[in-house]
Amino acid sequence: MAKRFFSPSQRISVKFREVSFDLLSDFLVNLNKRNKDNLDNSSKCSGSFKDKRLMEYILLMTQELRLDPLAGYHAIELLQRFMVKHLTDLLTTPTPQGAAADPPRNYEGAMFDTLKEKFPLIIFSCVQLASKLSLHGRIIDNSTAVCFLHSVGYSVSKQAVQETELMVLKGLEFGLMFPNPLTYVEILLEVLGHNEPFIPVERLYRLCHHVLHFVSLQRTAIFDSLLVTTTQCVSPSKEQREKFVTVTEDYMLLGVGVIAVAAFIHCVRKWEQVVGELSHITGISRRSIRDFAHVTLMHIVRIPVPL
Repeated sequence: MAKRFFSPSQRISVKFREVSFDLLSDFLVNLNKRNKDNLDNSSKCSGSFKDKRLMEYILLMTQELRLDPLAGYHAIELLQRFMVKHLTDLLTTPTPQGAAADPPRNYEGAMFDTLKEKFPLIIFSCVQLASKLSLHGRIIDNSTAVCFLHSVGYSVSKQAVQETELMVLKGLEFGLMFPNPLTYVEILLEVLGHNEPFIPVERLYRLCHHVLHFVSLQRTAIFDSLLVTTTQCVSPSKEQREKFVTVTEDYMLLGVGVIAVAAFIHCVRKWEQVVGELSHITGISRRSIRDFAHVTLMHIVRIPVPL
């Protein structure tokens, strides 16, 4: 991909397990509230811009720029929310005078062609904005942005970078603090380690990163299998699929599921205890956690998920 822009000595490490339990409790309550709010506001468009190739592109870009992994997952959330709102605004805004004389398809086609040209820069702007929200990682300035984009064959000026970043900010109404899956995994791991000291959460920490990466890239396949498992139906109905959208956006479920998978891989003898404690912490049933872990493990080892 692109050349390295920072030397290893410049990297800033994020320290794990240095947060007080009182602060952890506040974090957990806040995350739970935000997760419920997010589920209440979910729509059929949720997840539309979480395509495997797109997510892989963003996560690879994050690695190449030596950003905190949180920035990659945050960028995915920013892109999803911006694009849904931006497209909704484009399609509901009255046709400008002068363009009304053109056939509707011609106007919409031109509009989408323009968006297609800007899309790579929109993606990068979401990564750049996410880097600015990180307390522990590198911030991507416009000079680095132009250099990186040139290195991957996308010629762009600093002004274009600034304008696109502002467009994304305005589209999101300057609201950037959205929950992302890795935050849920890390906070839940912290609480798990405090409640059950015998659980090797430090060892699970890195493994959870790999599991979350896998789940993110195999998102569609895993949730399709989970839908089949929960409905006990090989071909779920449209209504069942629409109701299941909230499950695909439930980051608390995703967080406990990722930790359960990592625990099964690393310390299977303690797996039931881990699942029980995760259920106690979140209120999510043991069966739901087991189902998620089972489906994910079947995809990891490439075994067809039985009905």
